[in-house]
Amino acid sequence: MKRYYYVAIPIIITIAAVYYMSIPHETKQDELTPQMLIQNGSPILGDPNAKITVVEFGDYQCTYCHLFHENTKDTFLQQYVNTGKVNFVFRDFPLNGPDSVLAAEGSYCADDQSKYWQYHDELYKNWAGEKTGWVNQKSLDRFATTVGLDLDKFDKCMSDKKYEQKVLDNQKFGEKIGIDGTPSFIIFGGKNITKIVGAQPISVFQQVLAKFQNS
Repeated sequence: MKRYYYVAIPIIITIAAVYYMSIPHETKQDELTPQMLIQNGSPILGDPNAKITVVEFGDYQCTYCHLFHENTKDTFLQQYVNTGKVNFVFRDFPLNGPDSVLAAEGSYCADDQSKYWQYHDELYKNWAGEKTGWVNQKSLDRFATTVGLDLDKFDKCMSDKKYEQKVLDNQKFGEKIGIDGTPSFIIFGGKNITKIVGAQPISVFQQVLAKFQNS
């Protein structure tokens, strides 16, 4: 498994170029669309009609995903999502194994009760390292109670493994388009698409998004 600690890759390229660099050769370039990048992920944060979309591929146990959530996400949302300039989607890339899959399943079970983002944030708020055992059914139930979920409905959703395949499909899709570390952000608007890798400061997002807004 790879971890990324270095500066982002703020290179604006066309969708065709992204395909040439990161998609298996048998995949046709015209198969990738903005809709494919956001489908099967979280509910959209922000204006669905915003000209720019940011898709984060993340893992709830990932150290650098947690750092992005703690240090950058709030400012990013305030400056871009809450102002209608950008919309934001989270897609699962559970590279830390079964516990990460379980946490992601919990987020979608929470979504059944219209509390996806509250649960998503609660997971990161209670982050306690990679593969340390902090993700388990008992802790997921505690988070569900904290955000006000009906625990019986939540537990049934979890025991039924209702969203396990959805989480695994997200990871497979990420691998198909060249995601191999978390967090990874795909930013697209019009014909431009950029990939940012790692827990980057808000200044990196500002630099990239300024190019999109001016294009």
